[in-house]
Order: sequence, then structure tokens, then C-alpha cells
Amino acid sequence: MSRPWVLISGASSGFGEASAVQLAKEGWNLLLTSRREARLQDVATVCRGEGAEVYVGAWDMRDREATQHGVDALMNLAHLGTGPEADSLTALVNNAGLAVGKGPFHEGLDDDWDRMLDTNVKGLLFLARACVPFMTAGSRMVNMGSIAGKQVYPGGNVYCASKHAVDALSQAMRIDLVDRGIGVSQICPGAAETEFSQVRFKGDQEAAEAVYRGFDPLVAQDIAEAVAFVLSRPPHVCINDLVIMPTAQASAHHLYKVTS
Repeated sequence: MSRPWVLISGASSGFGEASAVQLAKEGWNLLLTSRREARLQDVATVCRGEGAEVYVGAWDMRDREATQHGVDALMNLAHLGTGPEADSLTALVNNAGLAVGKGPFHEGLDDDWDRMLDTNVKGLLFLARACVPFMTAGSRMVNMGSIAGKQVYPGGNVYCASKHAVDALSQAMRIDLVDRGIGVSQICPGAAETEFSQVRFKGDQEAAEAVYRGFDPLVAQDIAEAVAFVLSRPPHVCINDLVIMPTAQASAHHLYKVTS
């Protein structure tokens, strides 16, 4: 039996990178995308070491035309399609996303808002729309949401709004694709120590480290294992919504931190 194919966005770090390696270990072939080609190639090398066939494409998910062309190119390299002789895209992990800045909405910066809304909402839509024609009954889509898409927290405003949109879109996509037999899942992590806070605080290492000080946060591997679990379910089972938080986190804004 040939290995199934999965496309993972934001695959150069964090949840995307960990998911790529985990799925390679579990017998998947990979199509990997992000903006950073050099880091993508490093991830691809690791995944090939696990026996996976891997193709990479670097582009900015906010660019609609680049996303369409990038997806078409990757599908061509992997010889994927929907014809009787072609393999289909078995799964899409719509993972690319970010938070930029944290503070009162009335002090927010236009550039930060544009980056979050264009990446987290429009980028997710552009990629999903480009991939669906290559998916068939039994294929699966996993959208990376957040606890911020379930609950808001101080200073989260636009980021929370973007992830609430992912929550709504995941529900809508599930309805729109049900007659095609394509399952749509959403995974919503809580506090996870990745590059997330470094990006949010624009390289301020002290601010980023302070977010996770005093408790054991999730790590990327925790979410990668969840992605693998969701994709391993039999065709008649769809994990619609999965919220994962560290034990020390009770809600989007309730964390138990131990101070020394």
C-alpha cells in the first residue's frame, strides 16, 4: 500500500514541524510549506530520514495567487489529482498562523492587525480552497485553532477575533464539504512553548520567556501527536473539535504559576 499524502502549512517550526516529523514516522508522505525555505529544507531532510517522500514550497500564505500556484506545483510534483489513476491528497493540516502584539485594541497597529487577519483567516481560506479540488471522499482537513478561538483574554482582541473566525470557518467547512466525504477537524491548543510568543513580542526574548515561567506548558510534540491521532481515525469517524491545554491552565486567562 502506498503512503498517503499530507500537506502541512507553517511546517518550518513549531506545531507544523513537529507534525511533519511525527507523520513521517507514522508512514505519511509530505508536502511542506512556509515562508522560510531553508528551514523547510531542514525539516524535509529529517522527514526523508524517516522514509517519507517530501516536496517543499516556500511562499507567503497571505498571497492568494502564490498560494494557488504553490499548491498546484506541489500537487504536480507528487502526481496528485482526482482522476481514476491518480492518488488524492489524503490530508491538509492548515497550521500557518501567528499573533503579533498584545495590548488594548485602541493601541493596536494596523500592520499587526493586517498580518494576523490576512494570515490566520484569509491564508487559511486560500490554502483550503486551493487544496480541496485534490481531495476526495475520505480525505481530512485539520485547521489549527486556539483556545483564543473559544475564549477572549486581555490584550488578545484581534488575535482572538482571528481564531474565533477559524472556529466558525471550521464549522462552516464541515457543512460545505460533508457531501464530498471530506472530514474537517479543528485542534485548539492552549499555552504552548514554541516560537509563538517570540513572534508576538517581536523578538523580545524576556517577554516571550515570561509567558511560560512558573508552569509546564504544552510543547509542539503534544500537538503533533494530536494531529496524528485525528488523521488516524477510520473513515466514518471525524474528531470535530479538540481543545488541548496544559494541566496548569484552566481557561484562556487562568494559569496557575508557581513563583520561586
